[in-house]
Amino acid sequence: MNRRNFVRNMATSASGIILGSGLLQATEADAQIPPNAGAEGRIKKMMSYRKLDAHVHLGLSNDPPELNVDFAERLGIDRMFLSKPVTRGPGAPEDFRACNDVILAAMKRYPGKLSGMLTLNPTYKKESLEEIKRCTGEGMIGIKVYYQVKINDPLFYPIIEKAAEMKMIILMHAEASLGIGGYRMKYDQKIKPLASIPEDFIEAAARYPEAMLQYAHTGGGPDWEYACKALRNSPNVYVDVSGSNNENNMVEFAVKTLGEGRVLFGSDNMYYQSVGKIMDARLTEEQKKKIFFDNYHNILKKGGYHVD
Repeated sequence: MNRRNFVRNMATSASGIILGSGLLQATEADAQIPPNAGAEGRIKKMMSYRKLDAHVHLGLSNDPPELNVDFAERLGIDRMFLSKPVTRGPGAPEDFRACNDVILAAMKRYPGKLSGMLTLNPTYKKESLEEIKRCTGEGMIGIKVYYQVKINDPLFYPIIEKAAEMKMIILMHAEASLGIGGYRMKYDQKIKPLASIPEDFIEAAARYPEAMLQYAHTGGGPDWEYACKALRNSPNVYVDVSGSNNENNMVEFAVKTLGEGRVLFGSDNMYYQSVGKIMDARLTEEQKKKIFFDNYHNILKKGGYHVD
């Protein structure tokens, strides 16, 4: 099944309001979906997988949390792990507190569907540590950081240490613009020079082997082959496949290179694309279950959080 056509036909409008009915026939490689299953059969198969969205946002546009919940229900996503990072300006404490308040409100509104990932800025050590205490006290279960500070910067050390102590994962932005996010960024520091690249993750992961780090959106435009190869020997770095990039063999390559336990499902709000690329991947039934649900759930359980 061509991945782009799978995604295109799962949504008949730009907003993805209605699931399509024109899915292409499956290839022999996708043994879990028989060629004669038809659109209804493929959607039924997709809905049979439990899913945890390990990378999704709220408040980066004017969309309300109801839209997140609507997509979750349409695609059978058990729970979304939301964040609202500071994407403009210096990321002062008042800015990241306001962002976290948006997530806390959504969590309270939809407690059975939305969980929170707090954001912060390691430049402000005291305020960031206070924010971890405040937000985890309100039920947040992880940290999502943008590119105010590289993940291997000494400013980040107290944050990583605290997250490791609490057994929380840190989801770190890896820049997804053209030419950014893979090895090429090392030679082009003019565009967002503080965005973390694979080498930065490797250094932080080696310094803190007890920490859990999440390399963001391999499907969002980075050089995913290079990133996976670079991160191969950093077992405490996980990658999520979120993003609109649906290149052939991306998910399979990540599984082969990193192992099936280090690849996470996430959408980065590219819902149909991110579900479609896993459904279409030439993987076993067990591998798909791990990516969609089990791998992230195992991370959450380390911190005492269970999804029923």
